Amino acid sequence: MPDMPSKPSALTGYLFAFGATAIWSGNFIIARGLHDSIGPVSLAFFRWLVAVIVFTPFAVKHLVREWSIIRARPVYFSITAFLGVTAFNTLIYIAGHTTTAMNLSLIAITFPVFIILFSRILYKDRLTLKRMLGISLVLIGVITLITHGNFGVLLQISFKTGDLWMLMAAIVFAVYSLFLKNKPEEISVIALQFSIFILGLIFLLPFFLWEQAGIHPPMLTRTTILAILYIGIFASLGAFILWTKAIVILGPAKAGMIYYTLPLFSGALAFLFLSERITGIYFLSMVLILTGIVAANQD
Repeated sequence: MPDMPSKPSALTGYLFAFGATAIWSGNFIIARGLHDSIGPVSLAFFRWLVAVIVFTPFAVKHLVREWSIIRARPVYFSITAFLGVTAFNTLIYIAGHTTTAMNLSLIAITFPVFIILFSRILYKDRLTLKRMLGISLVLIGVITLITHGNFGVLLQISFKTGDLWMLMAAIVFAVYSLFLKNKPEEISVIALQFSIFILGLIFLLPFFLWEQAGIHPPMLTRTTILAILYIGIFASLGAFILWTKAIVILGPAKAGMIYYTLPLFSGALAFLFLSERITGIYFLSMVLILTGIVAANQD
C-alpha cells in the first residue's frame, strides 16, 4: 500500500504566510507609484489579466481534471472569486485616490483583527488572554512603526471617503480568507486559485469597461508595464497561492497574524531600493510585532 502524503508542517505554513506578506509589501510600494498613471479598476483588471495569462499553461490541466468539483459548487467559487479577486485590491486602489498613506496603513492593520473576530463567531476559536496580549503588542508595534514613534499624529488624523473603502477592503479580505479555509477538500490549490482568478476577472470586466468609458486611457509606459507585470505575476499569482496554502495549513487566524509583518518588509524594501533610513523605532517595532505574533499564535 503506498504511503499517504504527509501533512505539511506548521513551519511550512508560516513560511508560506511570510512569503506572501513579503511579496505584498513590494506590491504596495509599486502600486503607490501608479496613482496618476492608471485608474484603480484598470490597475486591478490588468494585474489579474497578467496573472491568468501566466498561470494558464501550468493550471489549465488541473482545471479540466477538477472541473466537476468546481461545477458542483458555483456559489462558493463565485463568492470567493468576487471577494478575493474582483473586490479586494480594487477597493484598495480606489481608497488610495481619496485618502492618505497614513490612514491606509492604520486601517489595513484591522484585517487580521476581523479574521480573529469572525473566526471566534463562526468557528468558536478560542480568544485566550495570551492571544489578546499578543494582538495588543502587535498593534502597538505596527502603530509605533507607522507613526515613527510620534503617537501625537494620531490626534491630527482626519478621516476621508477613502477610509471607508479601505475598511471595506479589510473586511472583504478577512471574509475571503475564511472562505479559503472552507474550500472543498478534494480540490487542489492550483485549480482553486485558477478558477477564482478567471471568475474574478470576468466579474471585474464590466467595471473595467465602465471606467474606460469615463476616463482617459491608462498611460502604459515601460515603467507602468513592468509594475503591472510585477503585481500580476508576483503579488497576484505568487502571493495568493502562498496565502491560500498558509490558510489551509495554519487556519485563517494564525496566518492572518503574519500579515502584521508587512510594514517591516515594506520598511526593509524602502531602505534597500528607496534609500530611506532605518531608525531605532523600526527595530523596536520589529521586536514588538514579532513577540506579539509568537504570543498570539500559541495554542
